[in-house]
Amino acid sequence: MLEGKVAMITGASQGLGRALAHAYAEEGAKLVINARREESIRPVAGEIEKKGAEVLALAADVSVSEDVRRLVDAAVERFGRIDVLVNNAGVLGPRVEILEYPEDEWRKVIDANLTGLYLVSKAAIPHMPEGGSIINVVSGVSVEGRAEWGAYSVSKFGVEGLSQILAAELKERGIRSNAVDPGGMRTDMRAAAYPEEDPTTRITPEENTSVFLYLASDESEGVTGKRFKAQEFQKA
Repeated sequence: MLEGKVAMITGASQGLGRALAHAYAEEGAKLVINARREESIRPVAGEIEKKGAEVLALAADVSVSEDVRRLVDAAVERFGRIDVLVNNAGVLGPRVEILEYPEDEWRKVIDANLTGLYLVSKAAIPHMPEGGSIINVVSGVSVEGRAEWGAYSVSKFGVEGLSQILAAELKERGIRSNAVDPGGMRTDMRAAAYPEEDPTTRITPEENTSVFLYLASDESEGVTGKRFKAQEFQKA
């Protein structure tokens, strides 16, 4: 399905990002994966290499321009282009009311979840050929503001808008941009957000990759500016 494609996945050390790295590798993609720390992304690269896939793993903070440039430059030097970009990196931040929300934490979440997506997309797009695909991870709280979701919700609202702007601006270049709400999964972030929830009632990230595979493949040619719910996805 993805044979020969070069896919960059941010925030790939755990959860959905790690699951997508494995799924894409199994479908023949060459991988560029990142996390903020070398020690967290290196084991994932080792797992993927055992499957016979080519992978470039780099530590980079997507909210830091210099890190992003280094990441994209290394990807292009290694593989020559970026066919698929999955903007998955993000942080949850405090679950408190706005009046109690620390300013430094607010800026940290917005920088990681929204500014980081802008920086990575801006750096990667010049190296994406016609037929390229940008997949932005959103959330149930990116279309409905809920109490005590603060900067995370606001940042994801921004990602929804940025996804649509990219779709409009890149349509003539044949590059598509879509948003995906993965829904609740058995991840560390979900556990932090809902500590009282039984995690076994949620699917694993590995069970939730179908729409991401579809959007990365040529099957979704011409599909842009859309929002998908991963757990409700069925091909048209």
